[in-house]
Amino acid sequence: MASETGAEDPTTNPDERTRTYGGVFGAFPYAFRASDSWLFRSYVVVGGAVAVLLTLVFALALVRLFGATAGARFSVVRAFFFLVGLAAVAPTIAPVLLVARSRRRGFSRRPGYEAGLAIAGYLFVLSLYLGLVAGMPEAFTLDGETITRPPPSGPLAPVVAFLYGLPQVVGWLIPVLGAALVGVVHWLRR
Repeated sequence: MASETGAEDPTTNPDERTRTYGGVFGAFPYAFRASDSWLFRSYVVVGGAVAVLLTLVFALALVRLFGATAGARFSVVRAFFFLVGLAAVAPTIAPVLLVARSRRRGFSRRPGYEAGLAIAGYLFVLSLYLGLVAGMPEAFTLDGETITRPPPSGPLAPVVAFLYGLPQVVGWLIPVLGAALVGVVHWLRR
């Protein structure tokens, strides 16, 4: 739609409004280019790589699960597995999507919004690892072979020993708290 000056109005032309990026995949390069925070730019790269890795791991595991439950018409395990994968990937990409959206729409945010989301994103990725360590059983069977978790060693042995000592339910709680942190930082810094 043309205005009185003959120029296109960017608020009514959908191509002009969405020109900045097209969906999730376009949000990553857009957020990288639009951000002023080097910490956030580093998270765009690391968070994107982690999201791709998580997506591949869950997709391959889901294919294996389909093979193991062949013949089952509907399996609650399959649906639950998909939701767990989504719960791992969504908070990983949320900081990038939030910054891309706020930059595209021209929202003014408090100073440190992008850096705060980057820190929250890094802490979420760390919480995924800590949750895996805390939730690892002492021994489990994989392809008919009994596997025991390795003993804590190295400079982080006290931290690993502490995580091993926690109940396995805490393994789920740590990433949930990390995901909540992303939302809290967005809400507080907007």
